[in-house]
Amino acid sequence: MTARFALTLTTALIALPALAEEVNVYSHRQPELVQPLFDAFTQETGIAVNVAFVDKGMVERLQAEGTRSPADLVMTVDIARLQQVVEAGVTQPVASPALEAAIPAEFRDPAGHWYGLTSRARIIYASKDRVAEGEVTSYEDLADPKWKGRICTRPFTNDYNVALAAAHLAHHGEADTRAWLEGVKANLAKKPEGNDRGQVKSIWSGECDISLGNTYYMGQMLADPEQKAWADSVRIVFPVFEGTGTHLNVSGVAMTTAAPNKEAALKLMEFLASDSAQAIYAESNHEFPLKEGVKRSDLVAGWGDFTADTLPLTDVAKLRPAALKLIEEVNFDG
Repeated sequence: MTARFALTLTTALIALPALAEEVNVYSHRQPELVQPLFDAFTQETGIAVNVAFVDKGMVERLQAEGTRSPADLVMTVDIARLQQVVEAGVTQPVASPALEAAIPAEFRDPAGHWYGLTSRARIIYASKDRVAEGEVTSYEDLADPKWKGRICTRPFTNDYNVALAAAHLAHHGEADTRAWLEGVKANLAKKPEGNDRGQVKSIWSGECDISLGNTYYMGQMLADPEQKAWADSVRIVFPVFEGTGTHLNVSGVAMTTAAPNKEAALKLMEFLASDSAQAIYAESNHEFPLKEGVKRSDLVAGWGDFTADTLPLTDVAKLRPAALKLIEEVNFDG
């Protein structure tokens, strides 16, 4: 057990000294973003949850720990990272009628190795002042020469953009995806850099007119006094792949092969797919619940409705290496 995980574990046990059962979670997500979920689970079940934030090297860490790993569950922020832990052989399948009933098939692994918890759309942030309503409607539009010098984006080798390119590849094939990447690159206002919020800042400052981003960043910017002006300068556009819908990605959970607290870990997984947890997760992280019937937060609902792409995320994950290869071949970030 690492010193960092031990410290987190010790802190949790000090706060909850009377709890006999526990679940240990390795999370790509900052602990404060998921803590409300764990607090609600502990209150309902009496089972303590200890979370360690593992931003990088999660697969390598689990492989090195092997059967001695204290981790029961892995929580991630992207289909690529979910697929990575599965392909590394550090997860086990989970069969649960409750999870299968709550999470739509396109948002879970067919073999039960991972389950999506919430989704977010890969949308376009558009300047309210310089981009007219309806001026951009599809991902394919981004390669139109009318956007030359008007697009900002974080590096396309980032997981979120690789997933978007993989979805484009699934819908349109290699030749069209290469041409699309070349077209979008030709329309960039500057070299890809920074994160999604940084691109919105660039729109606010007049460096570009549109950018790609995840929906939840709007909620985060609106809650930040410094960044609220950036958010107020743009509108959210839900683009589609022509003939389909808006690209979605997921946050998700998987049970580790080692899982020393397997029964308690399954209880937490099922809780995370419950109505109450889905509502908490959606409210605190500005994401979309995956369980049918659970409403979005008022803020997120105010961004508008959209039609989601029904392409299974397993198909996106399979095409990720090919999409990354195309991104590198056109030297998108160069």
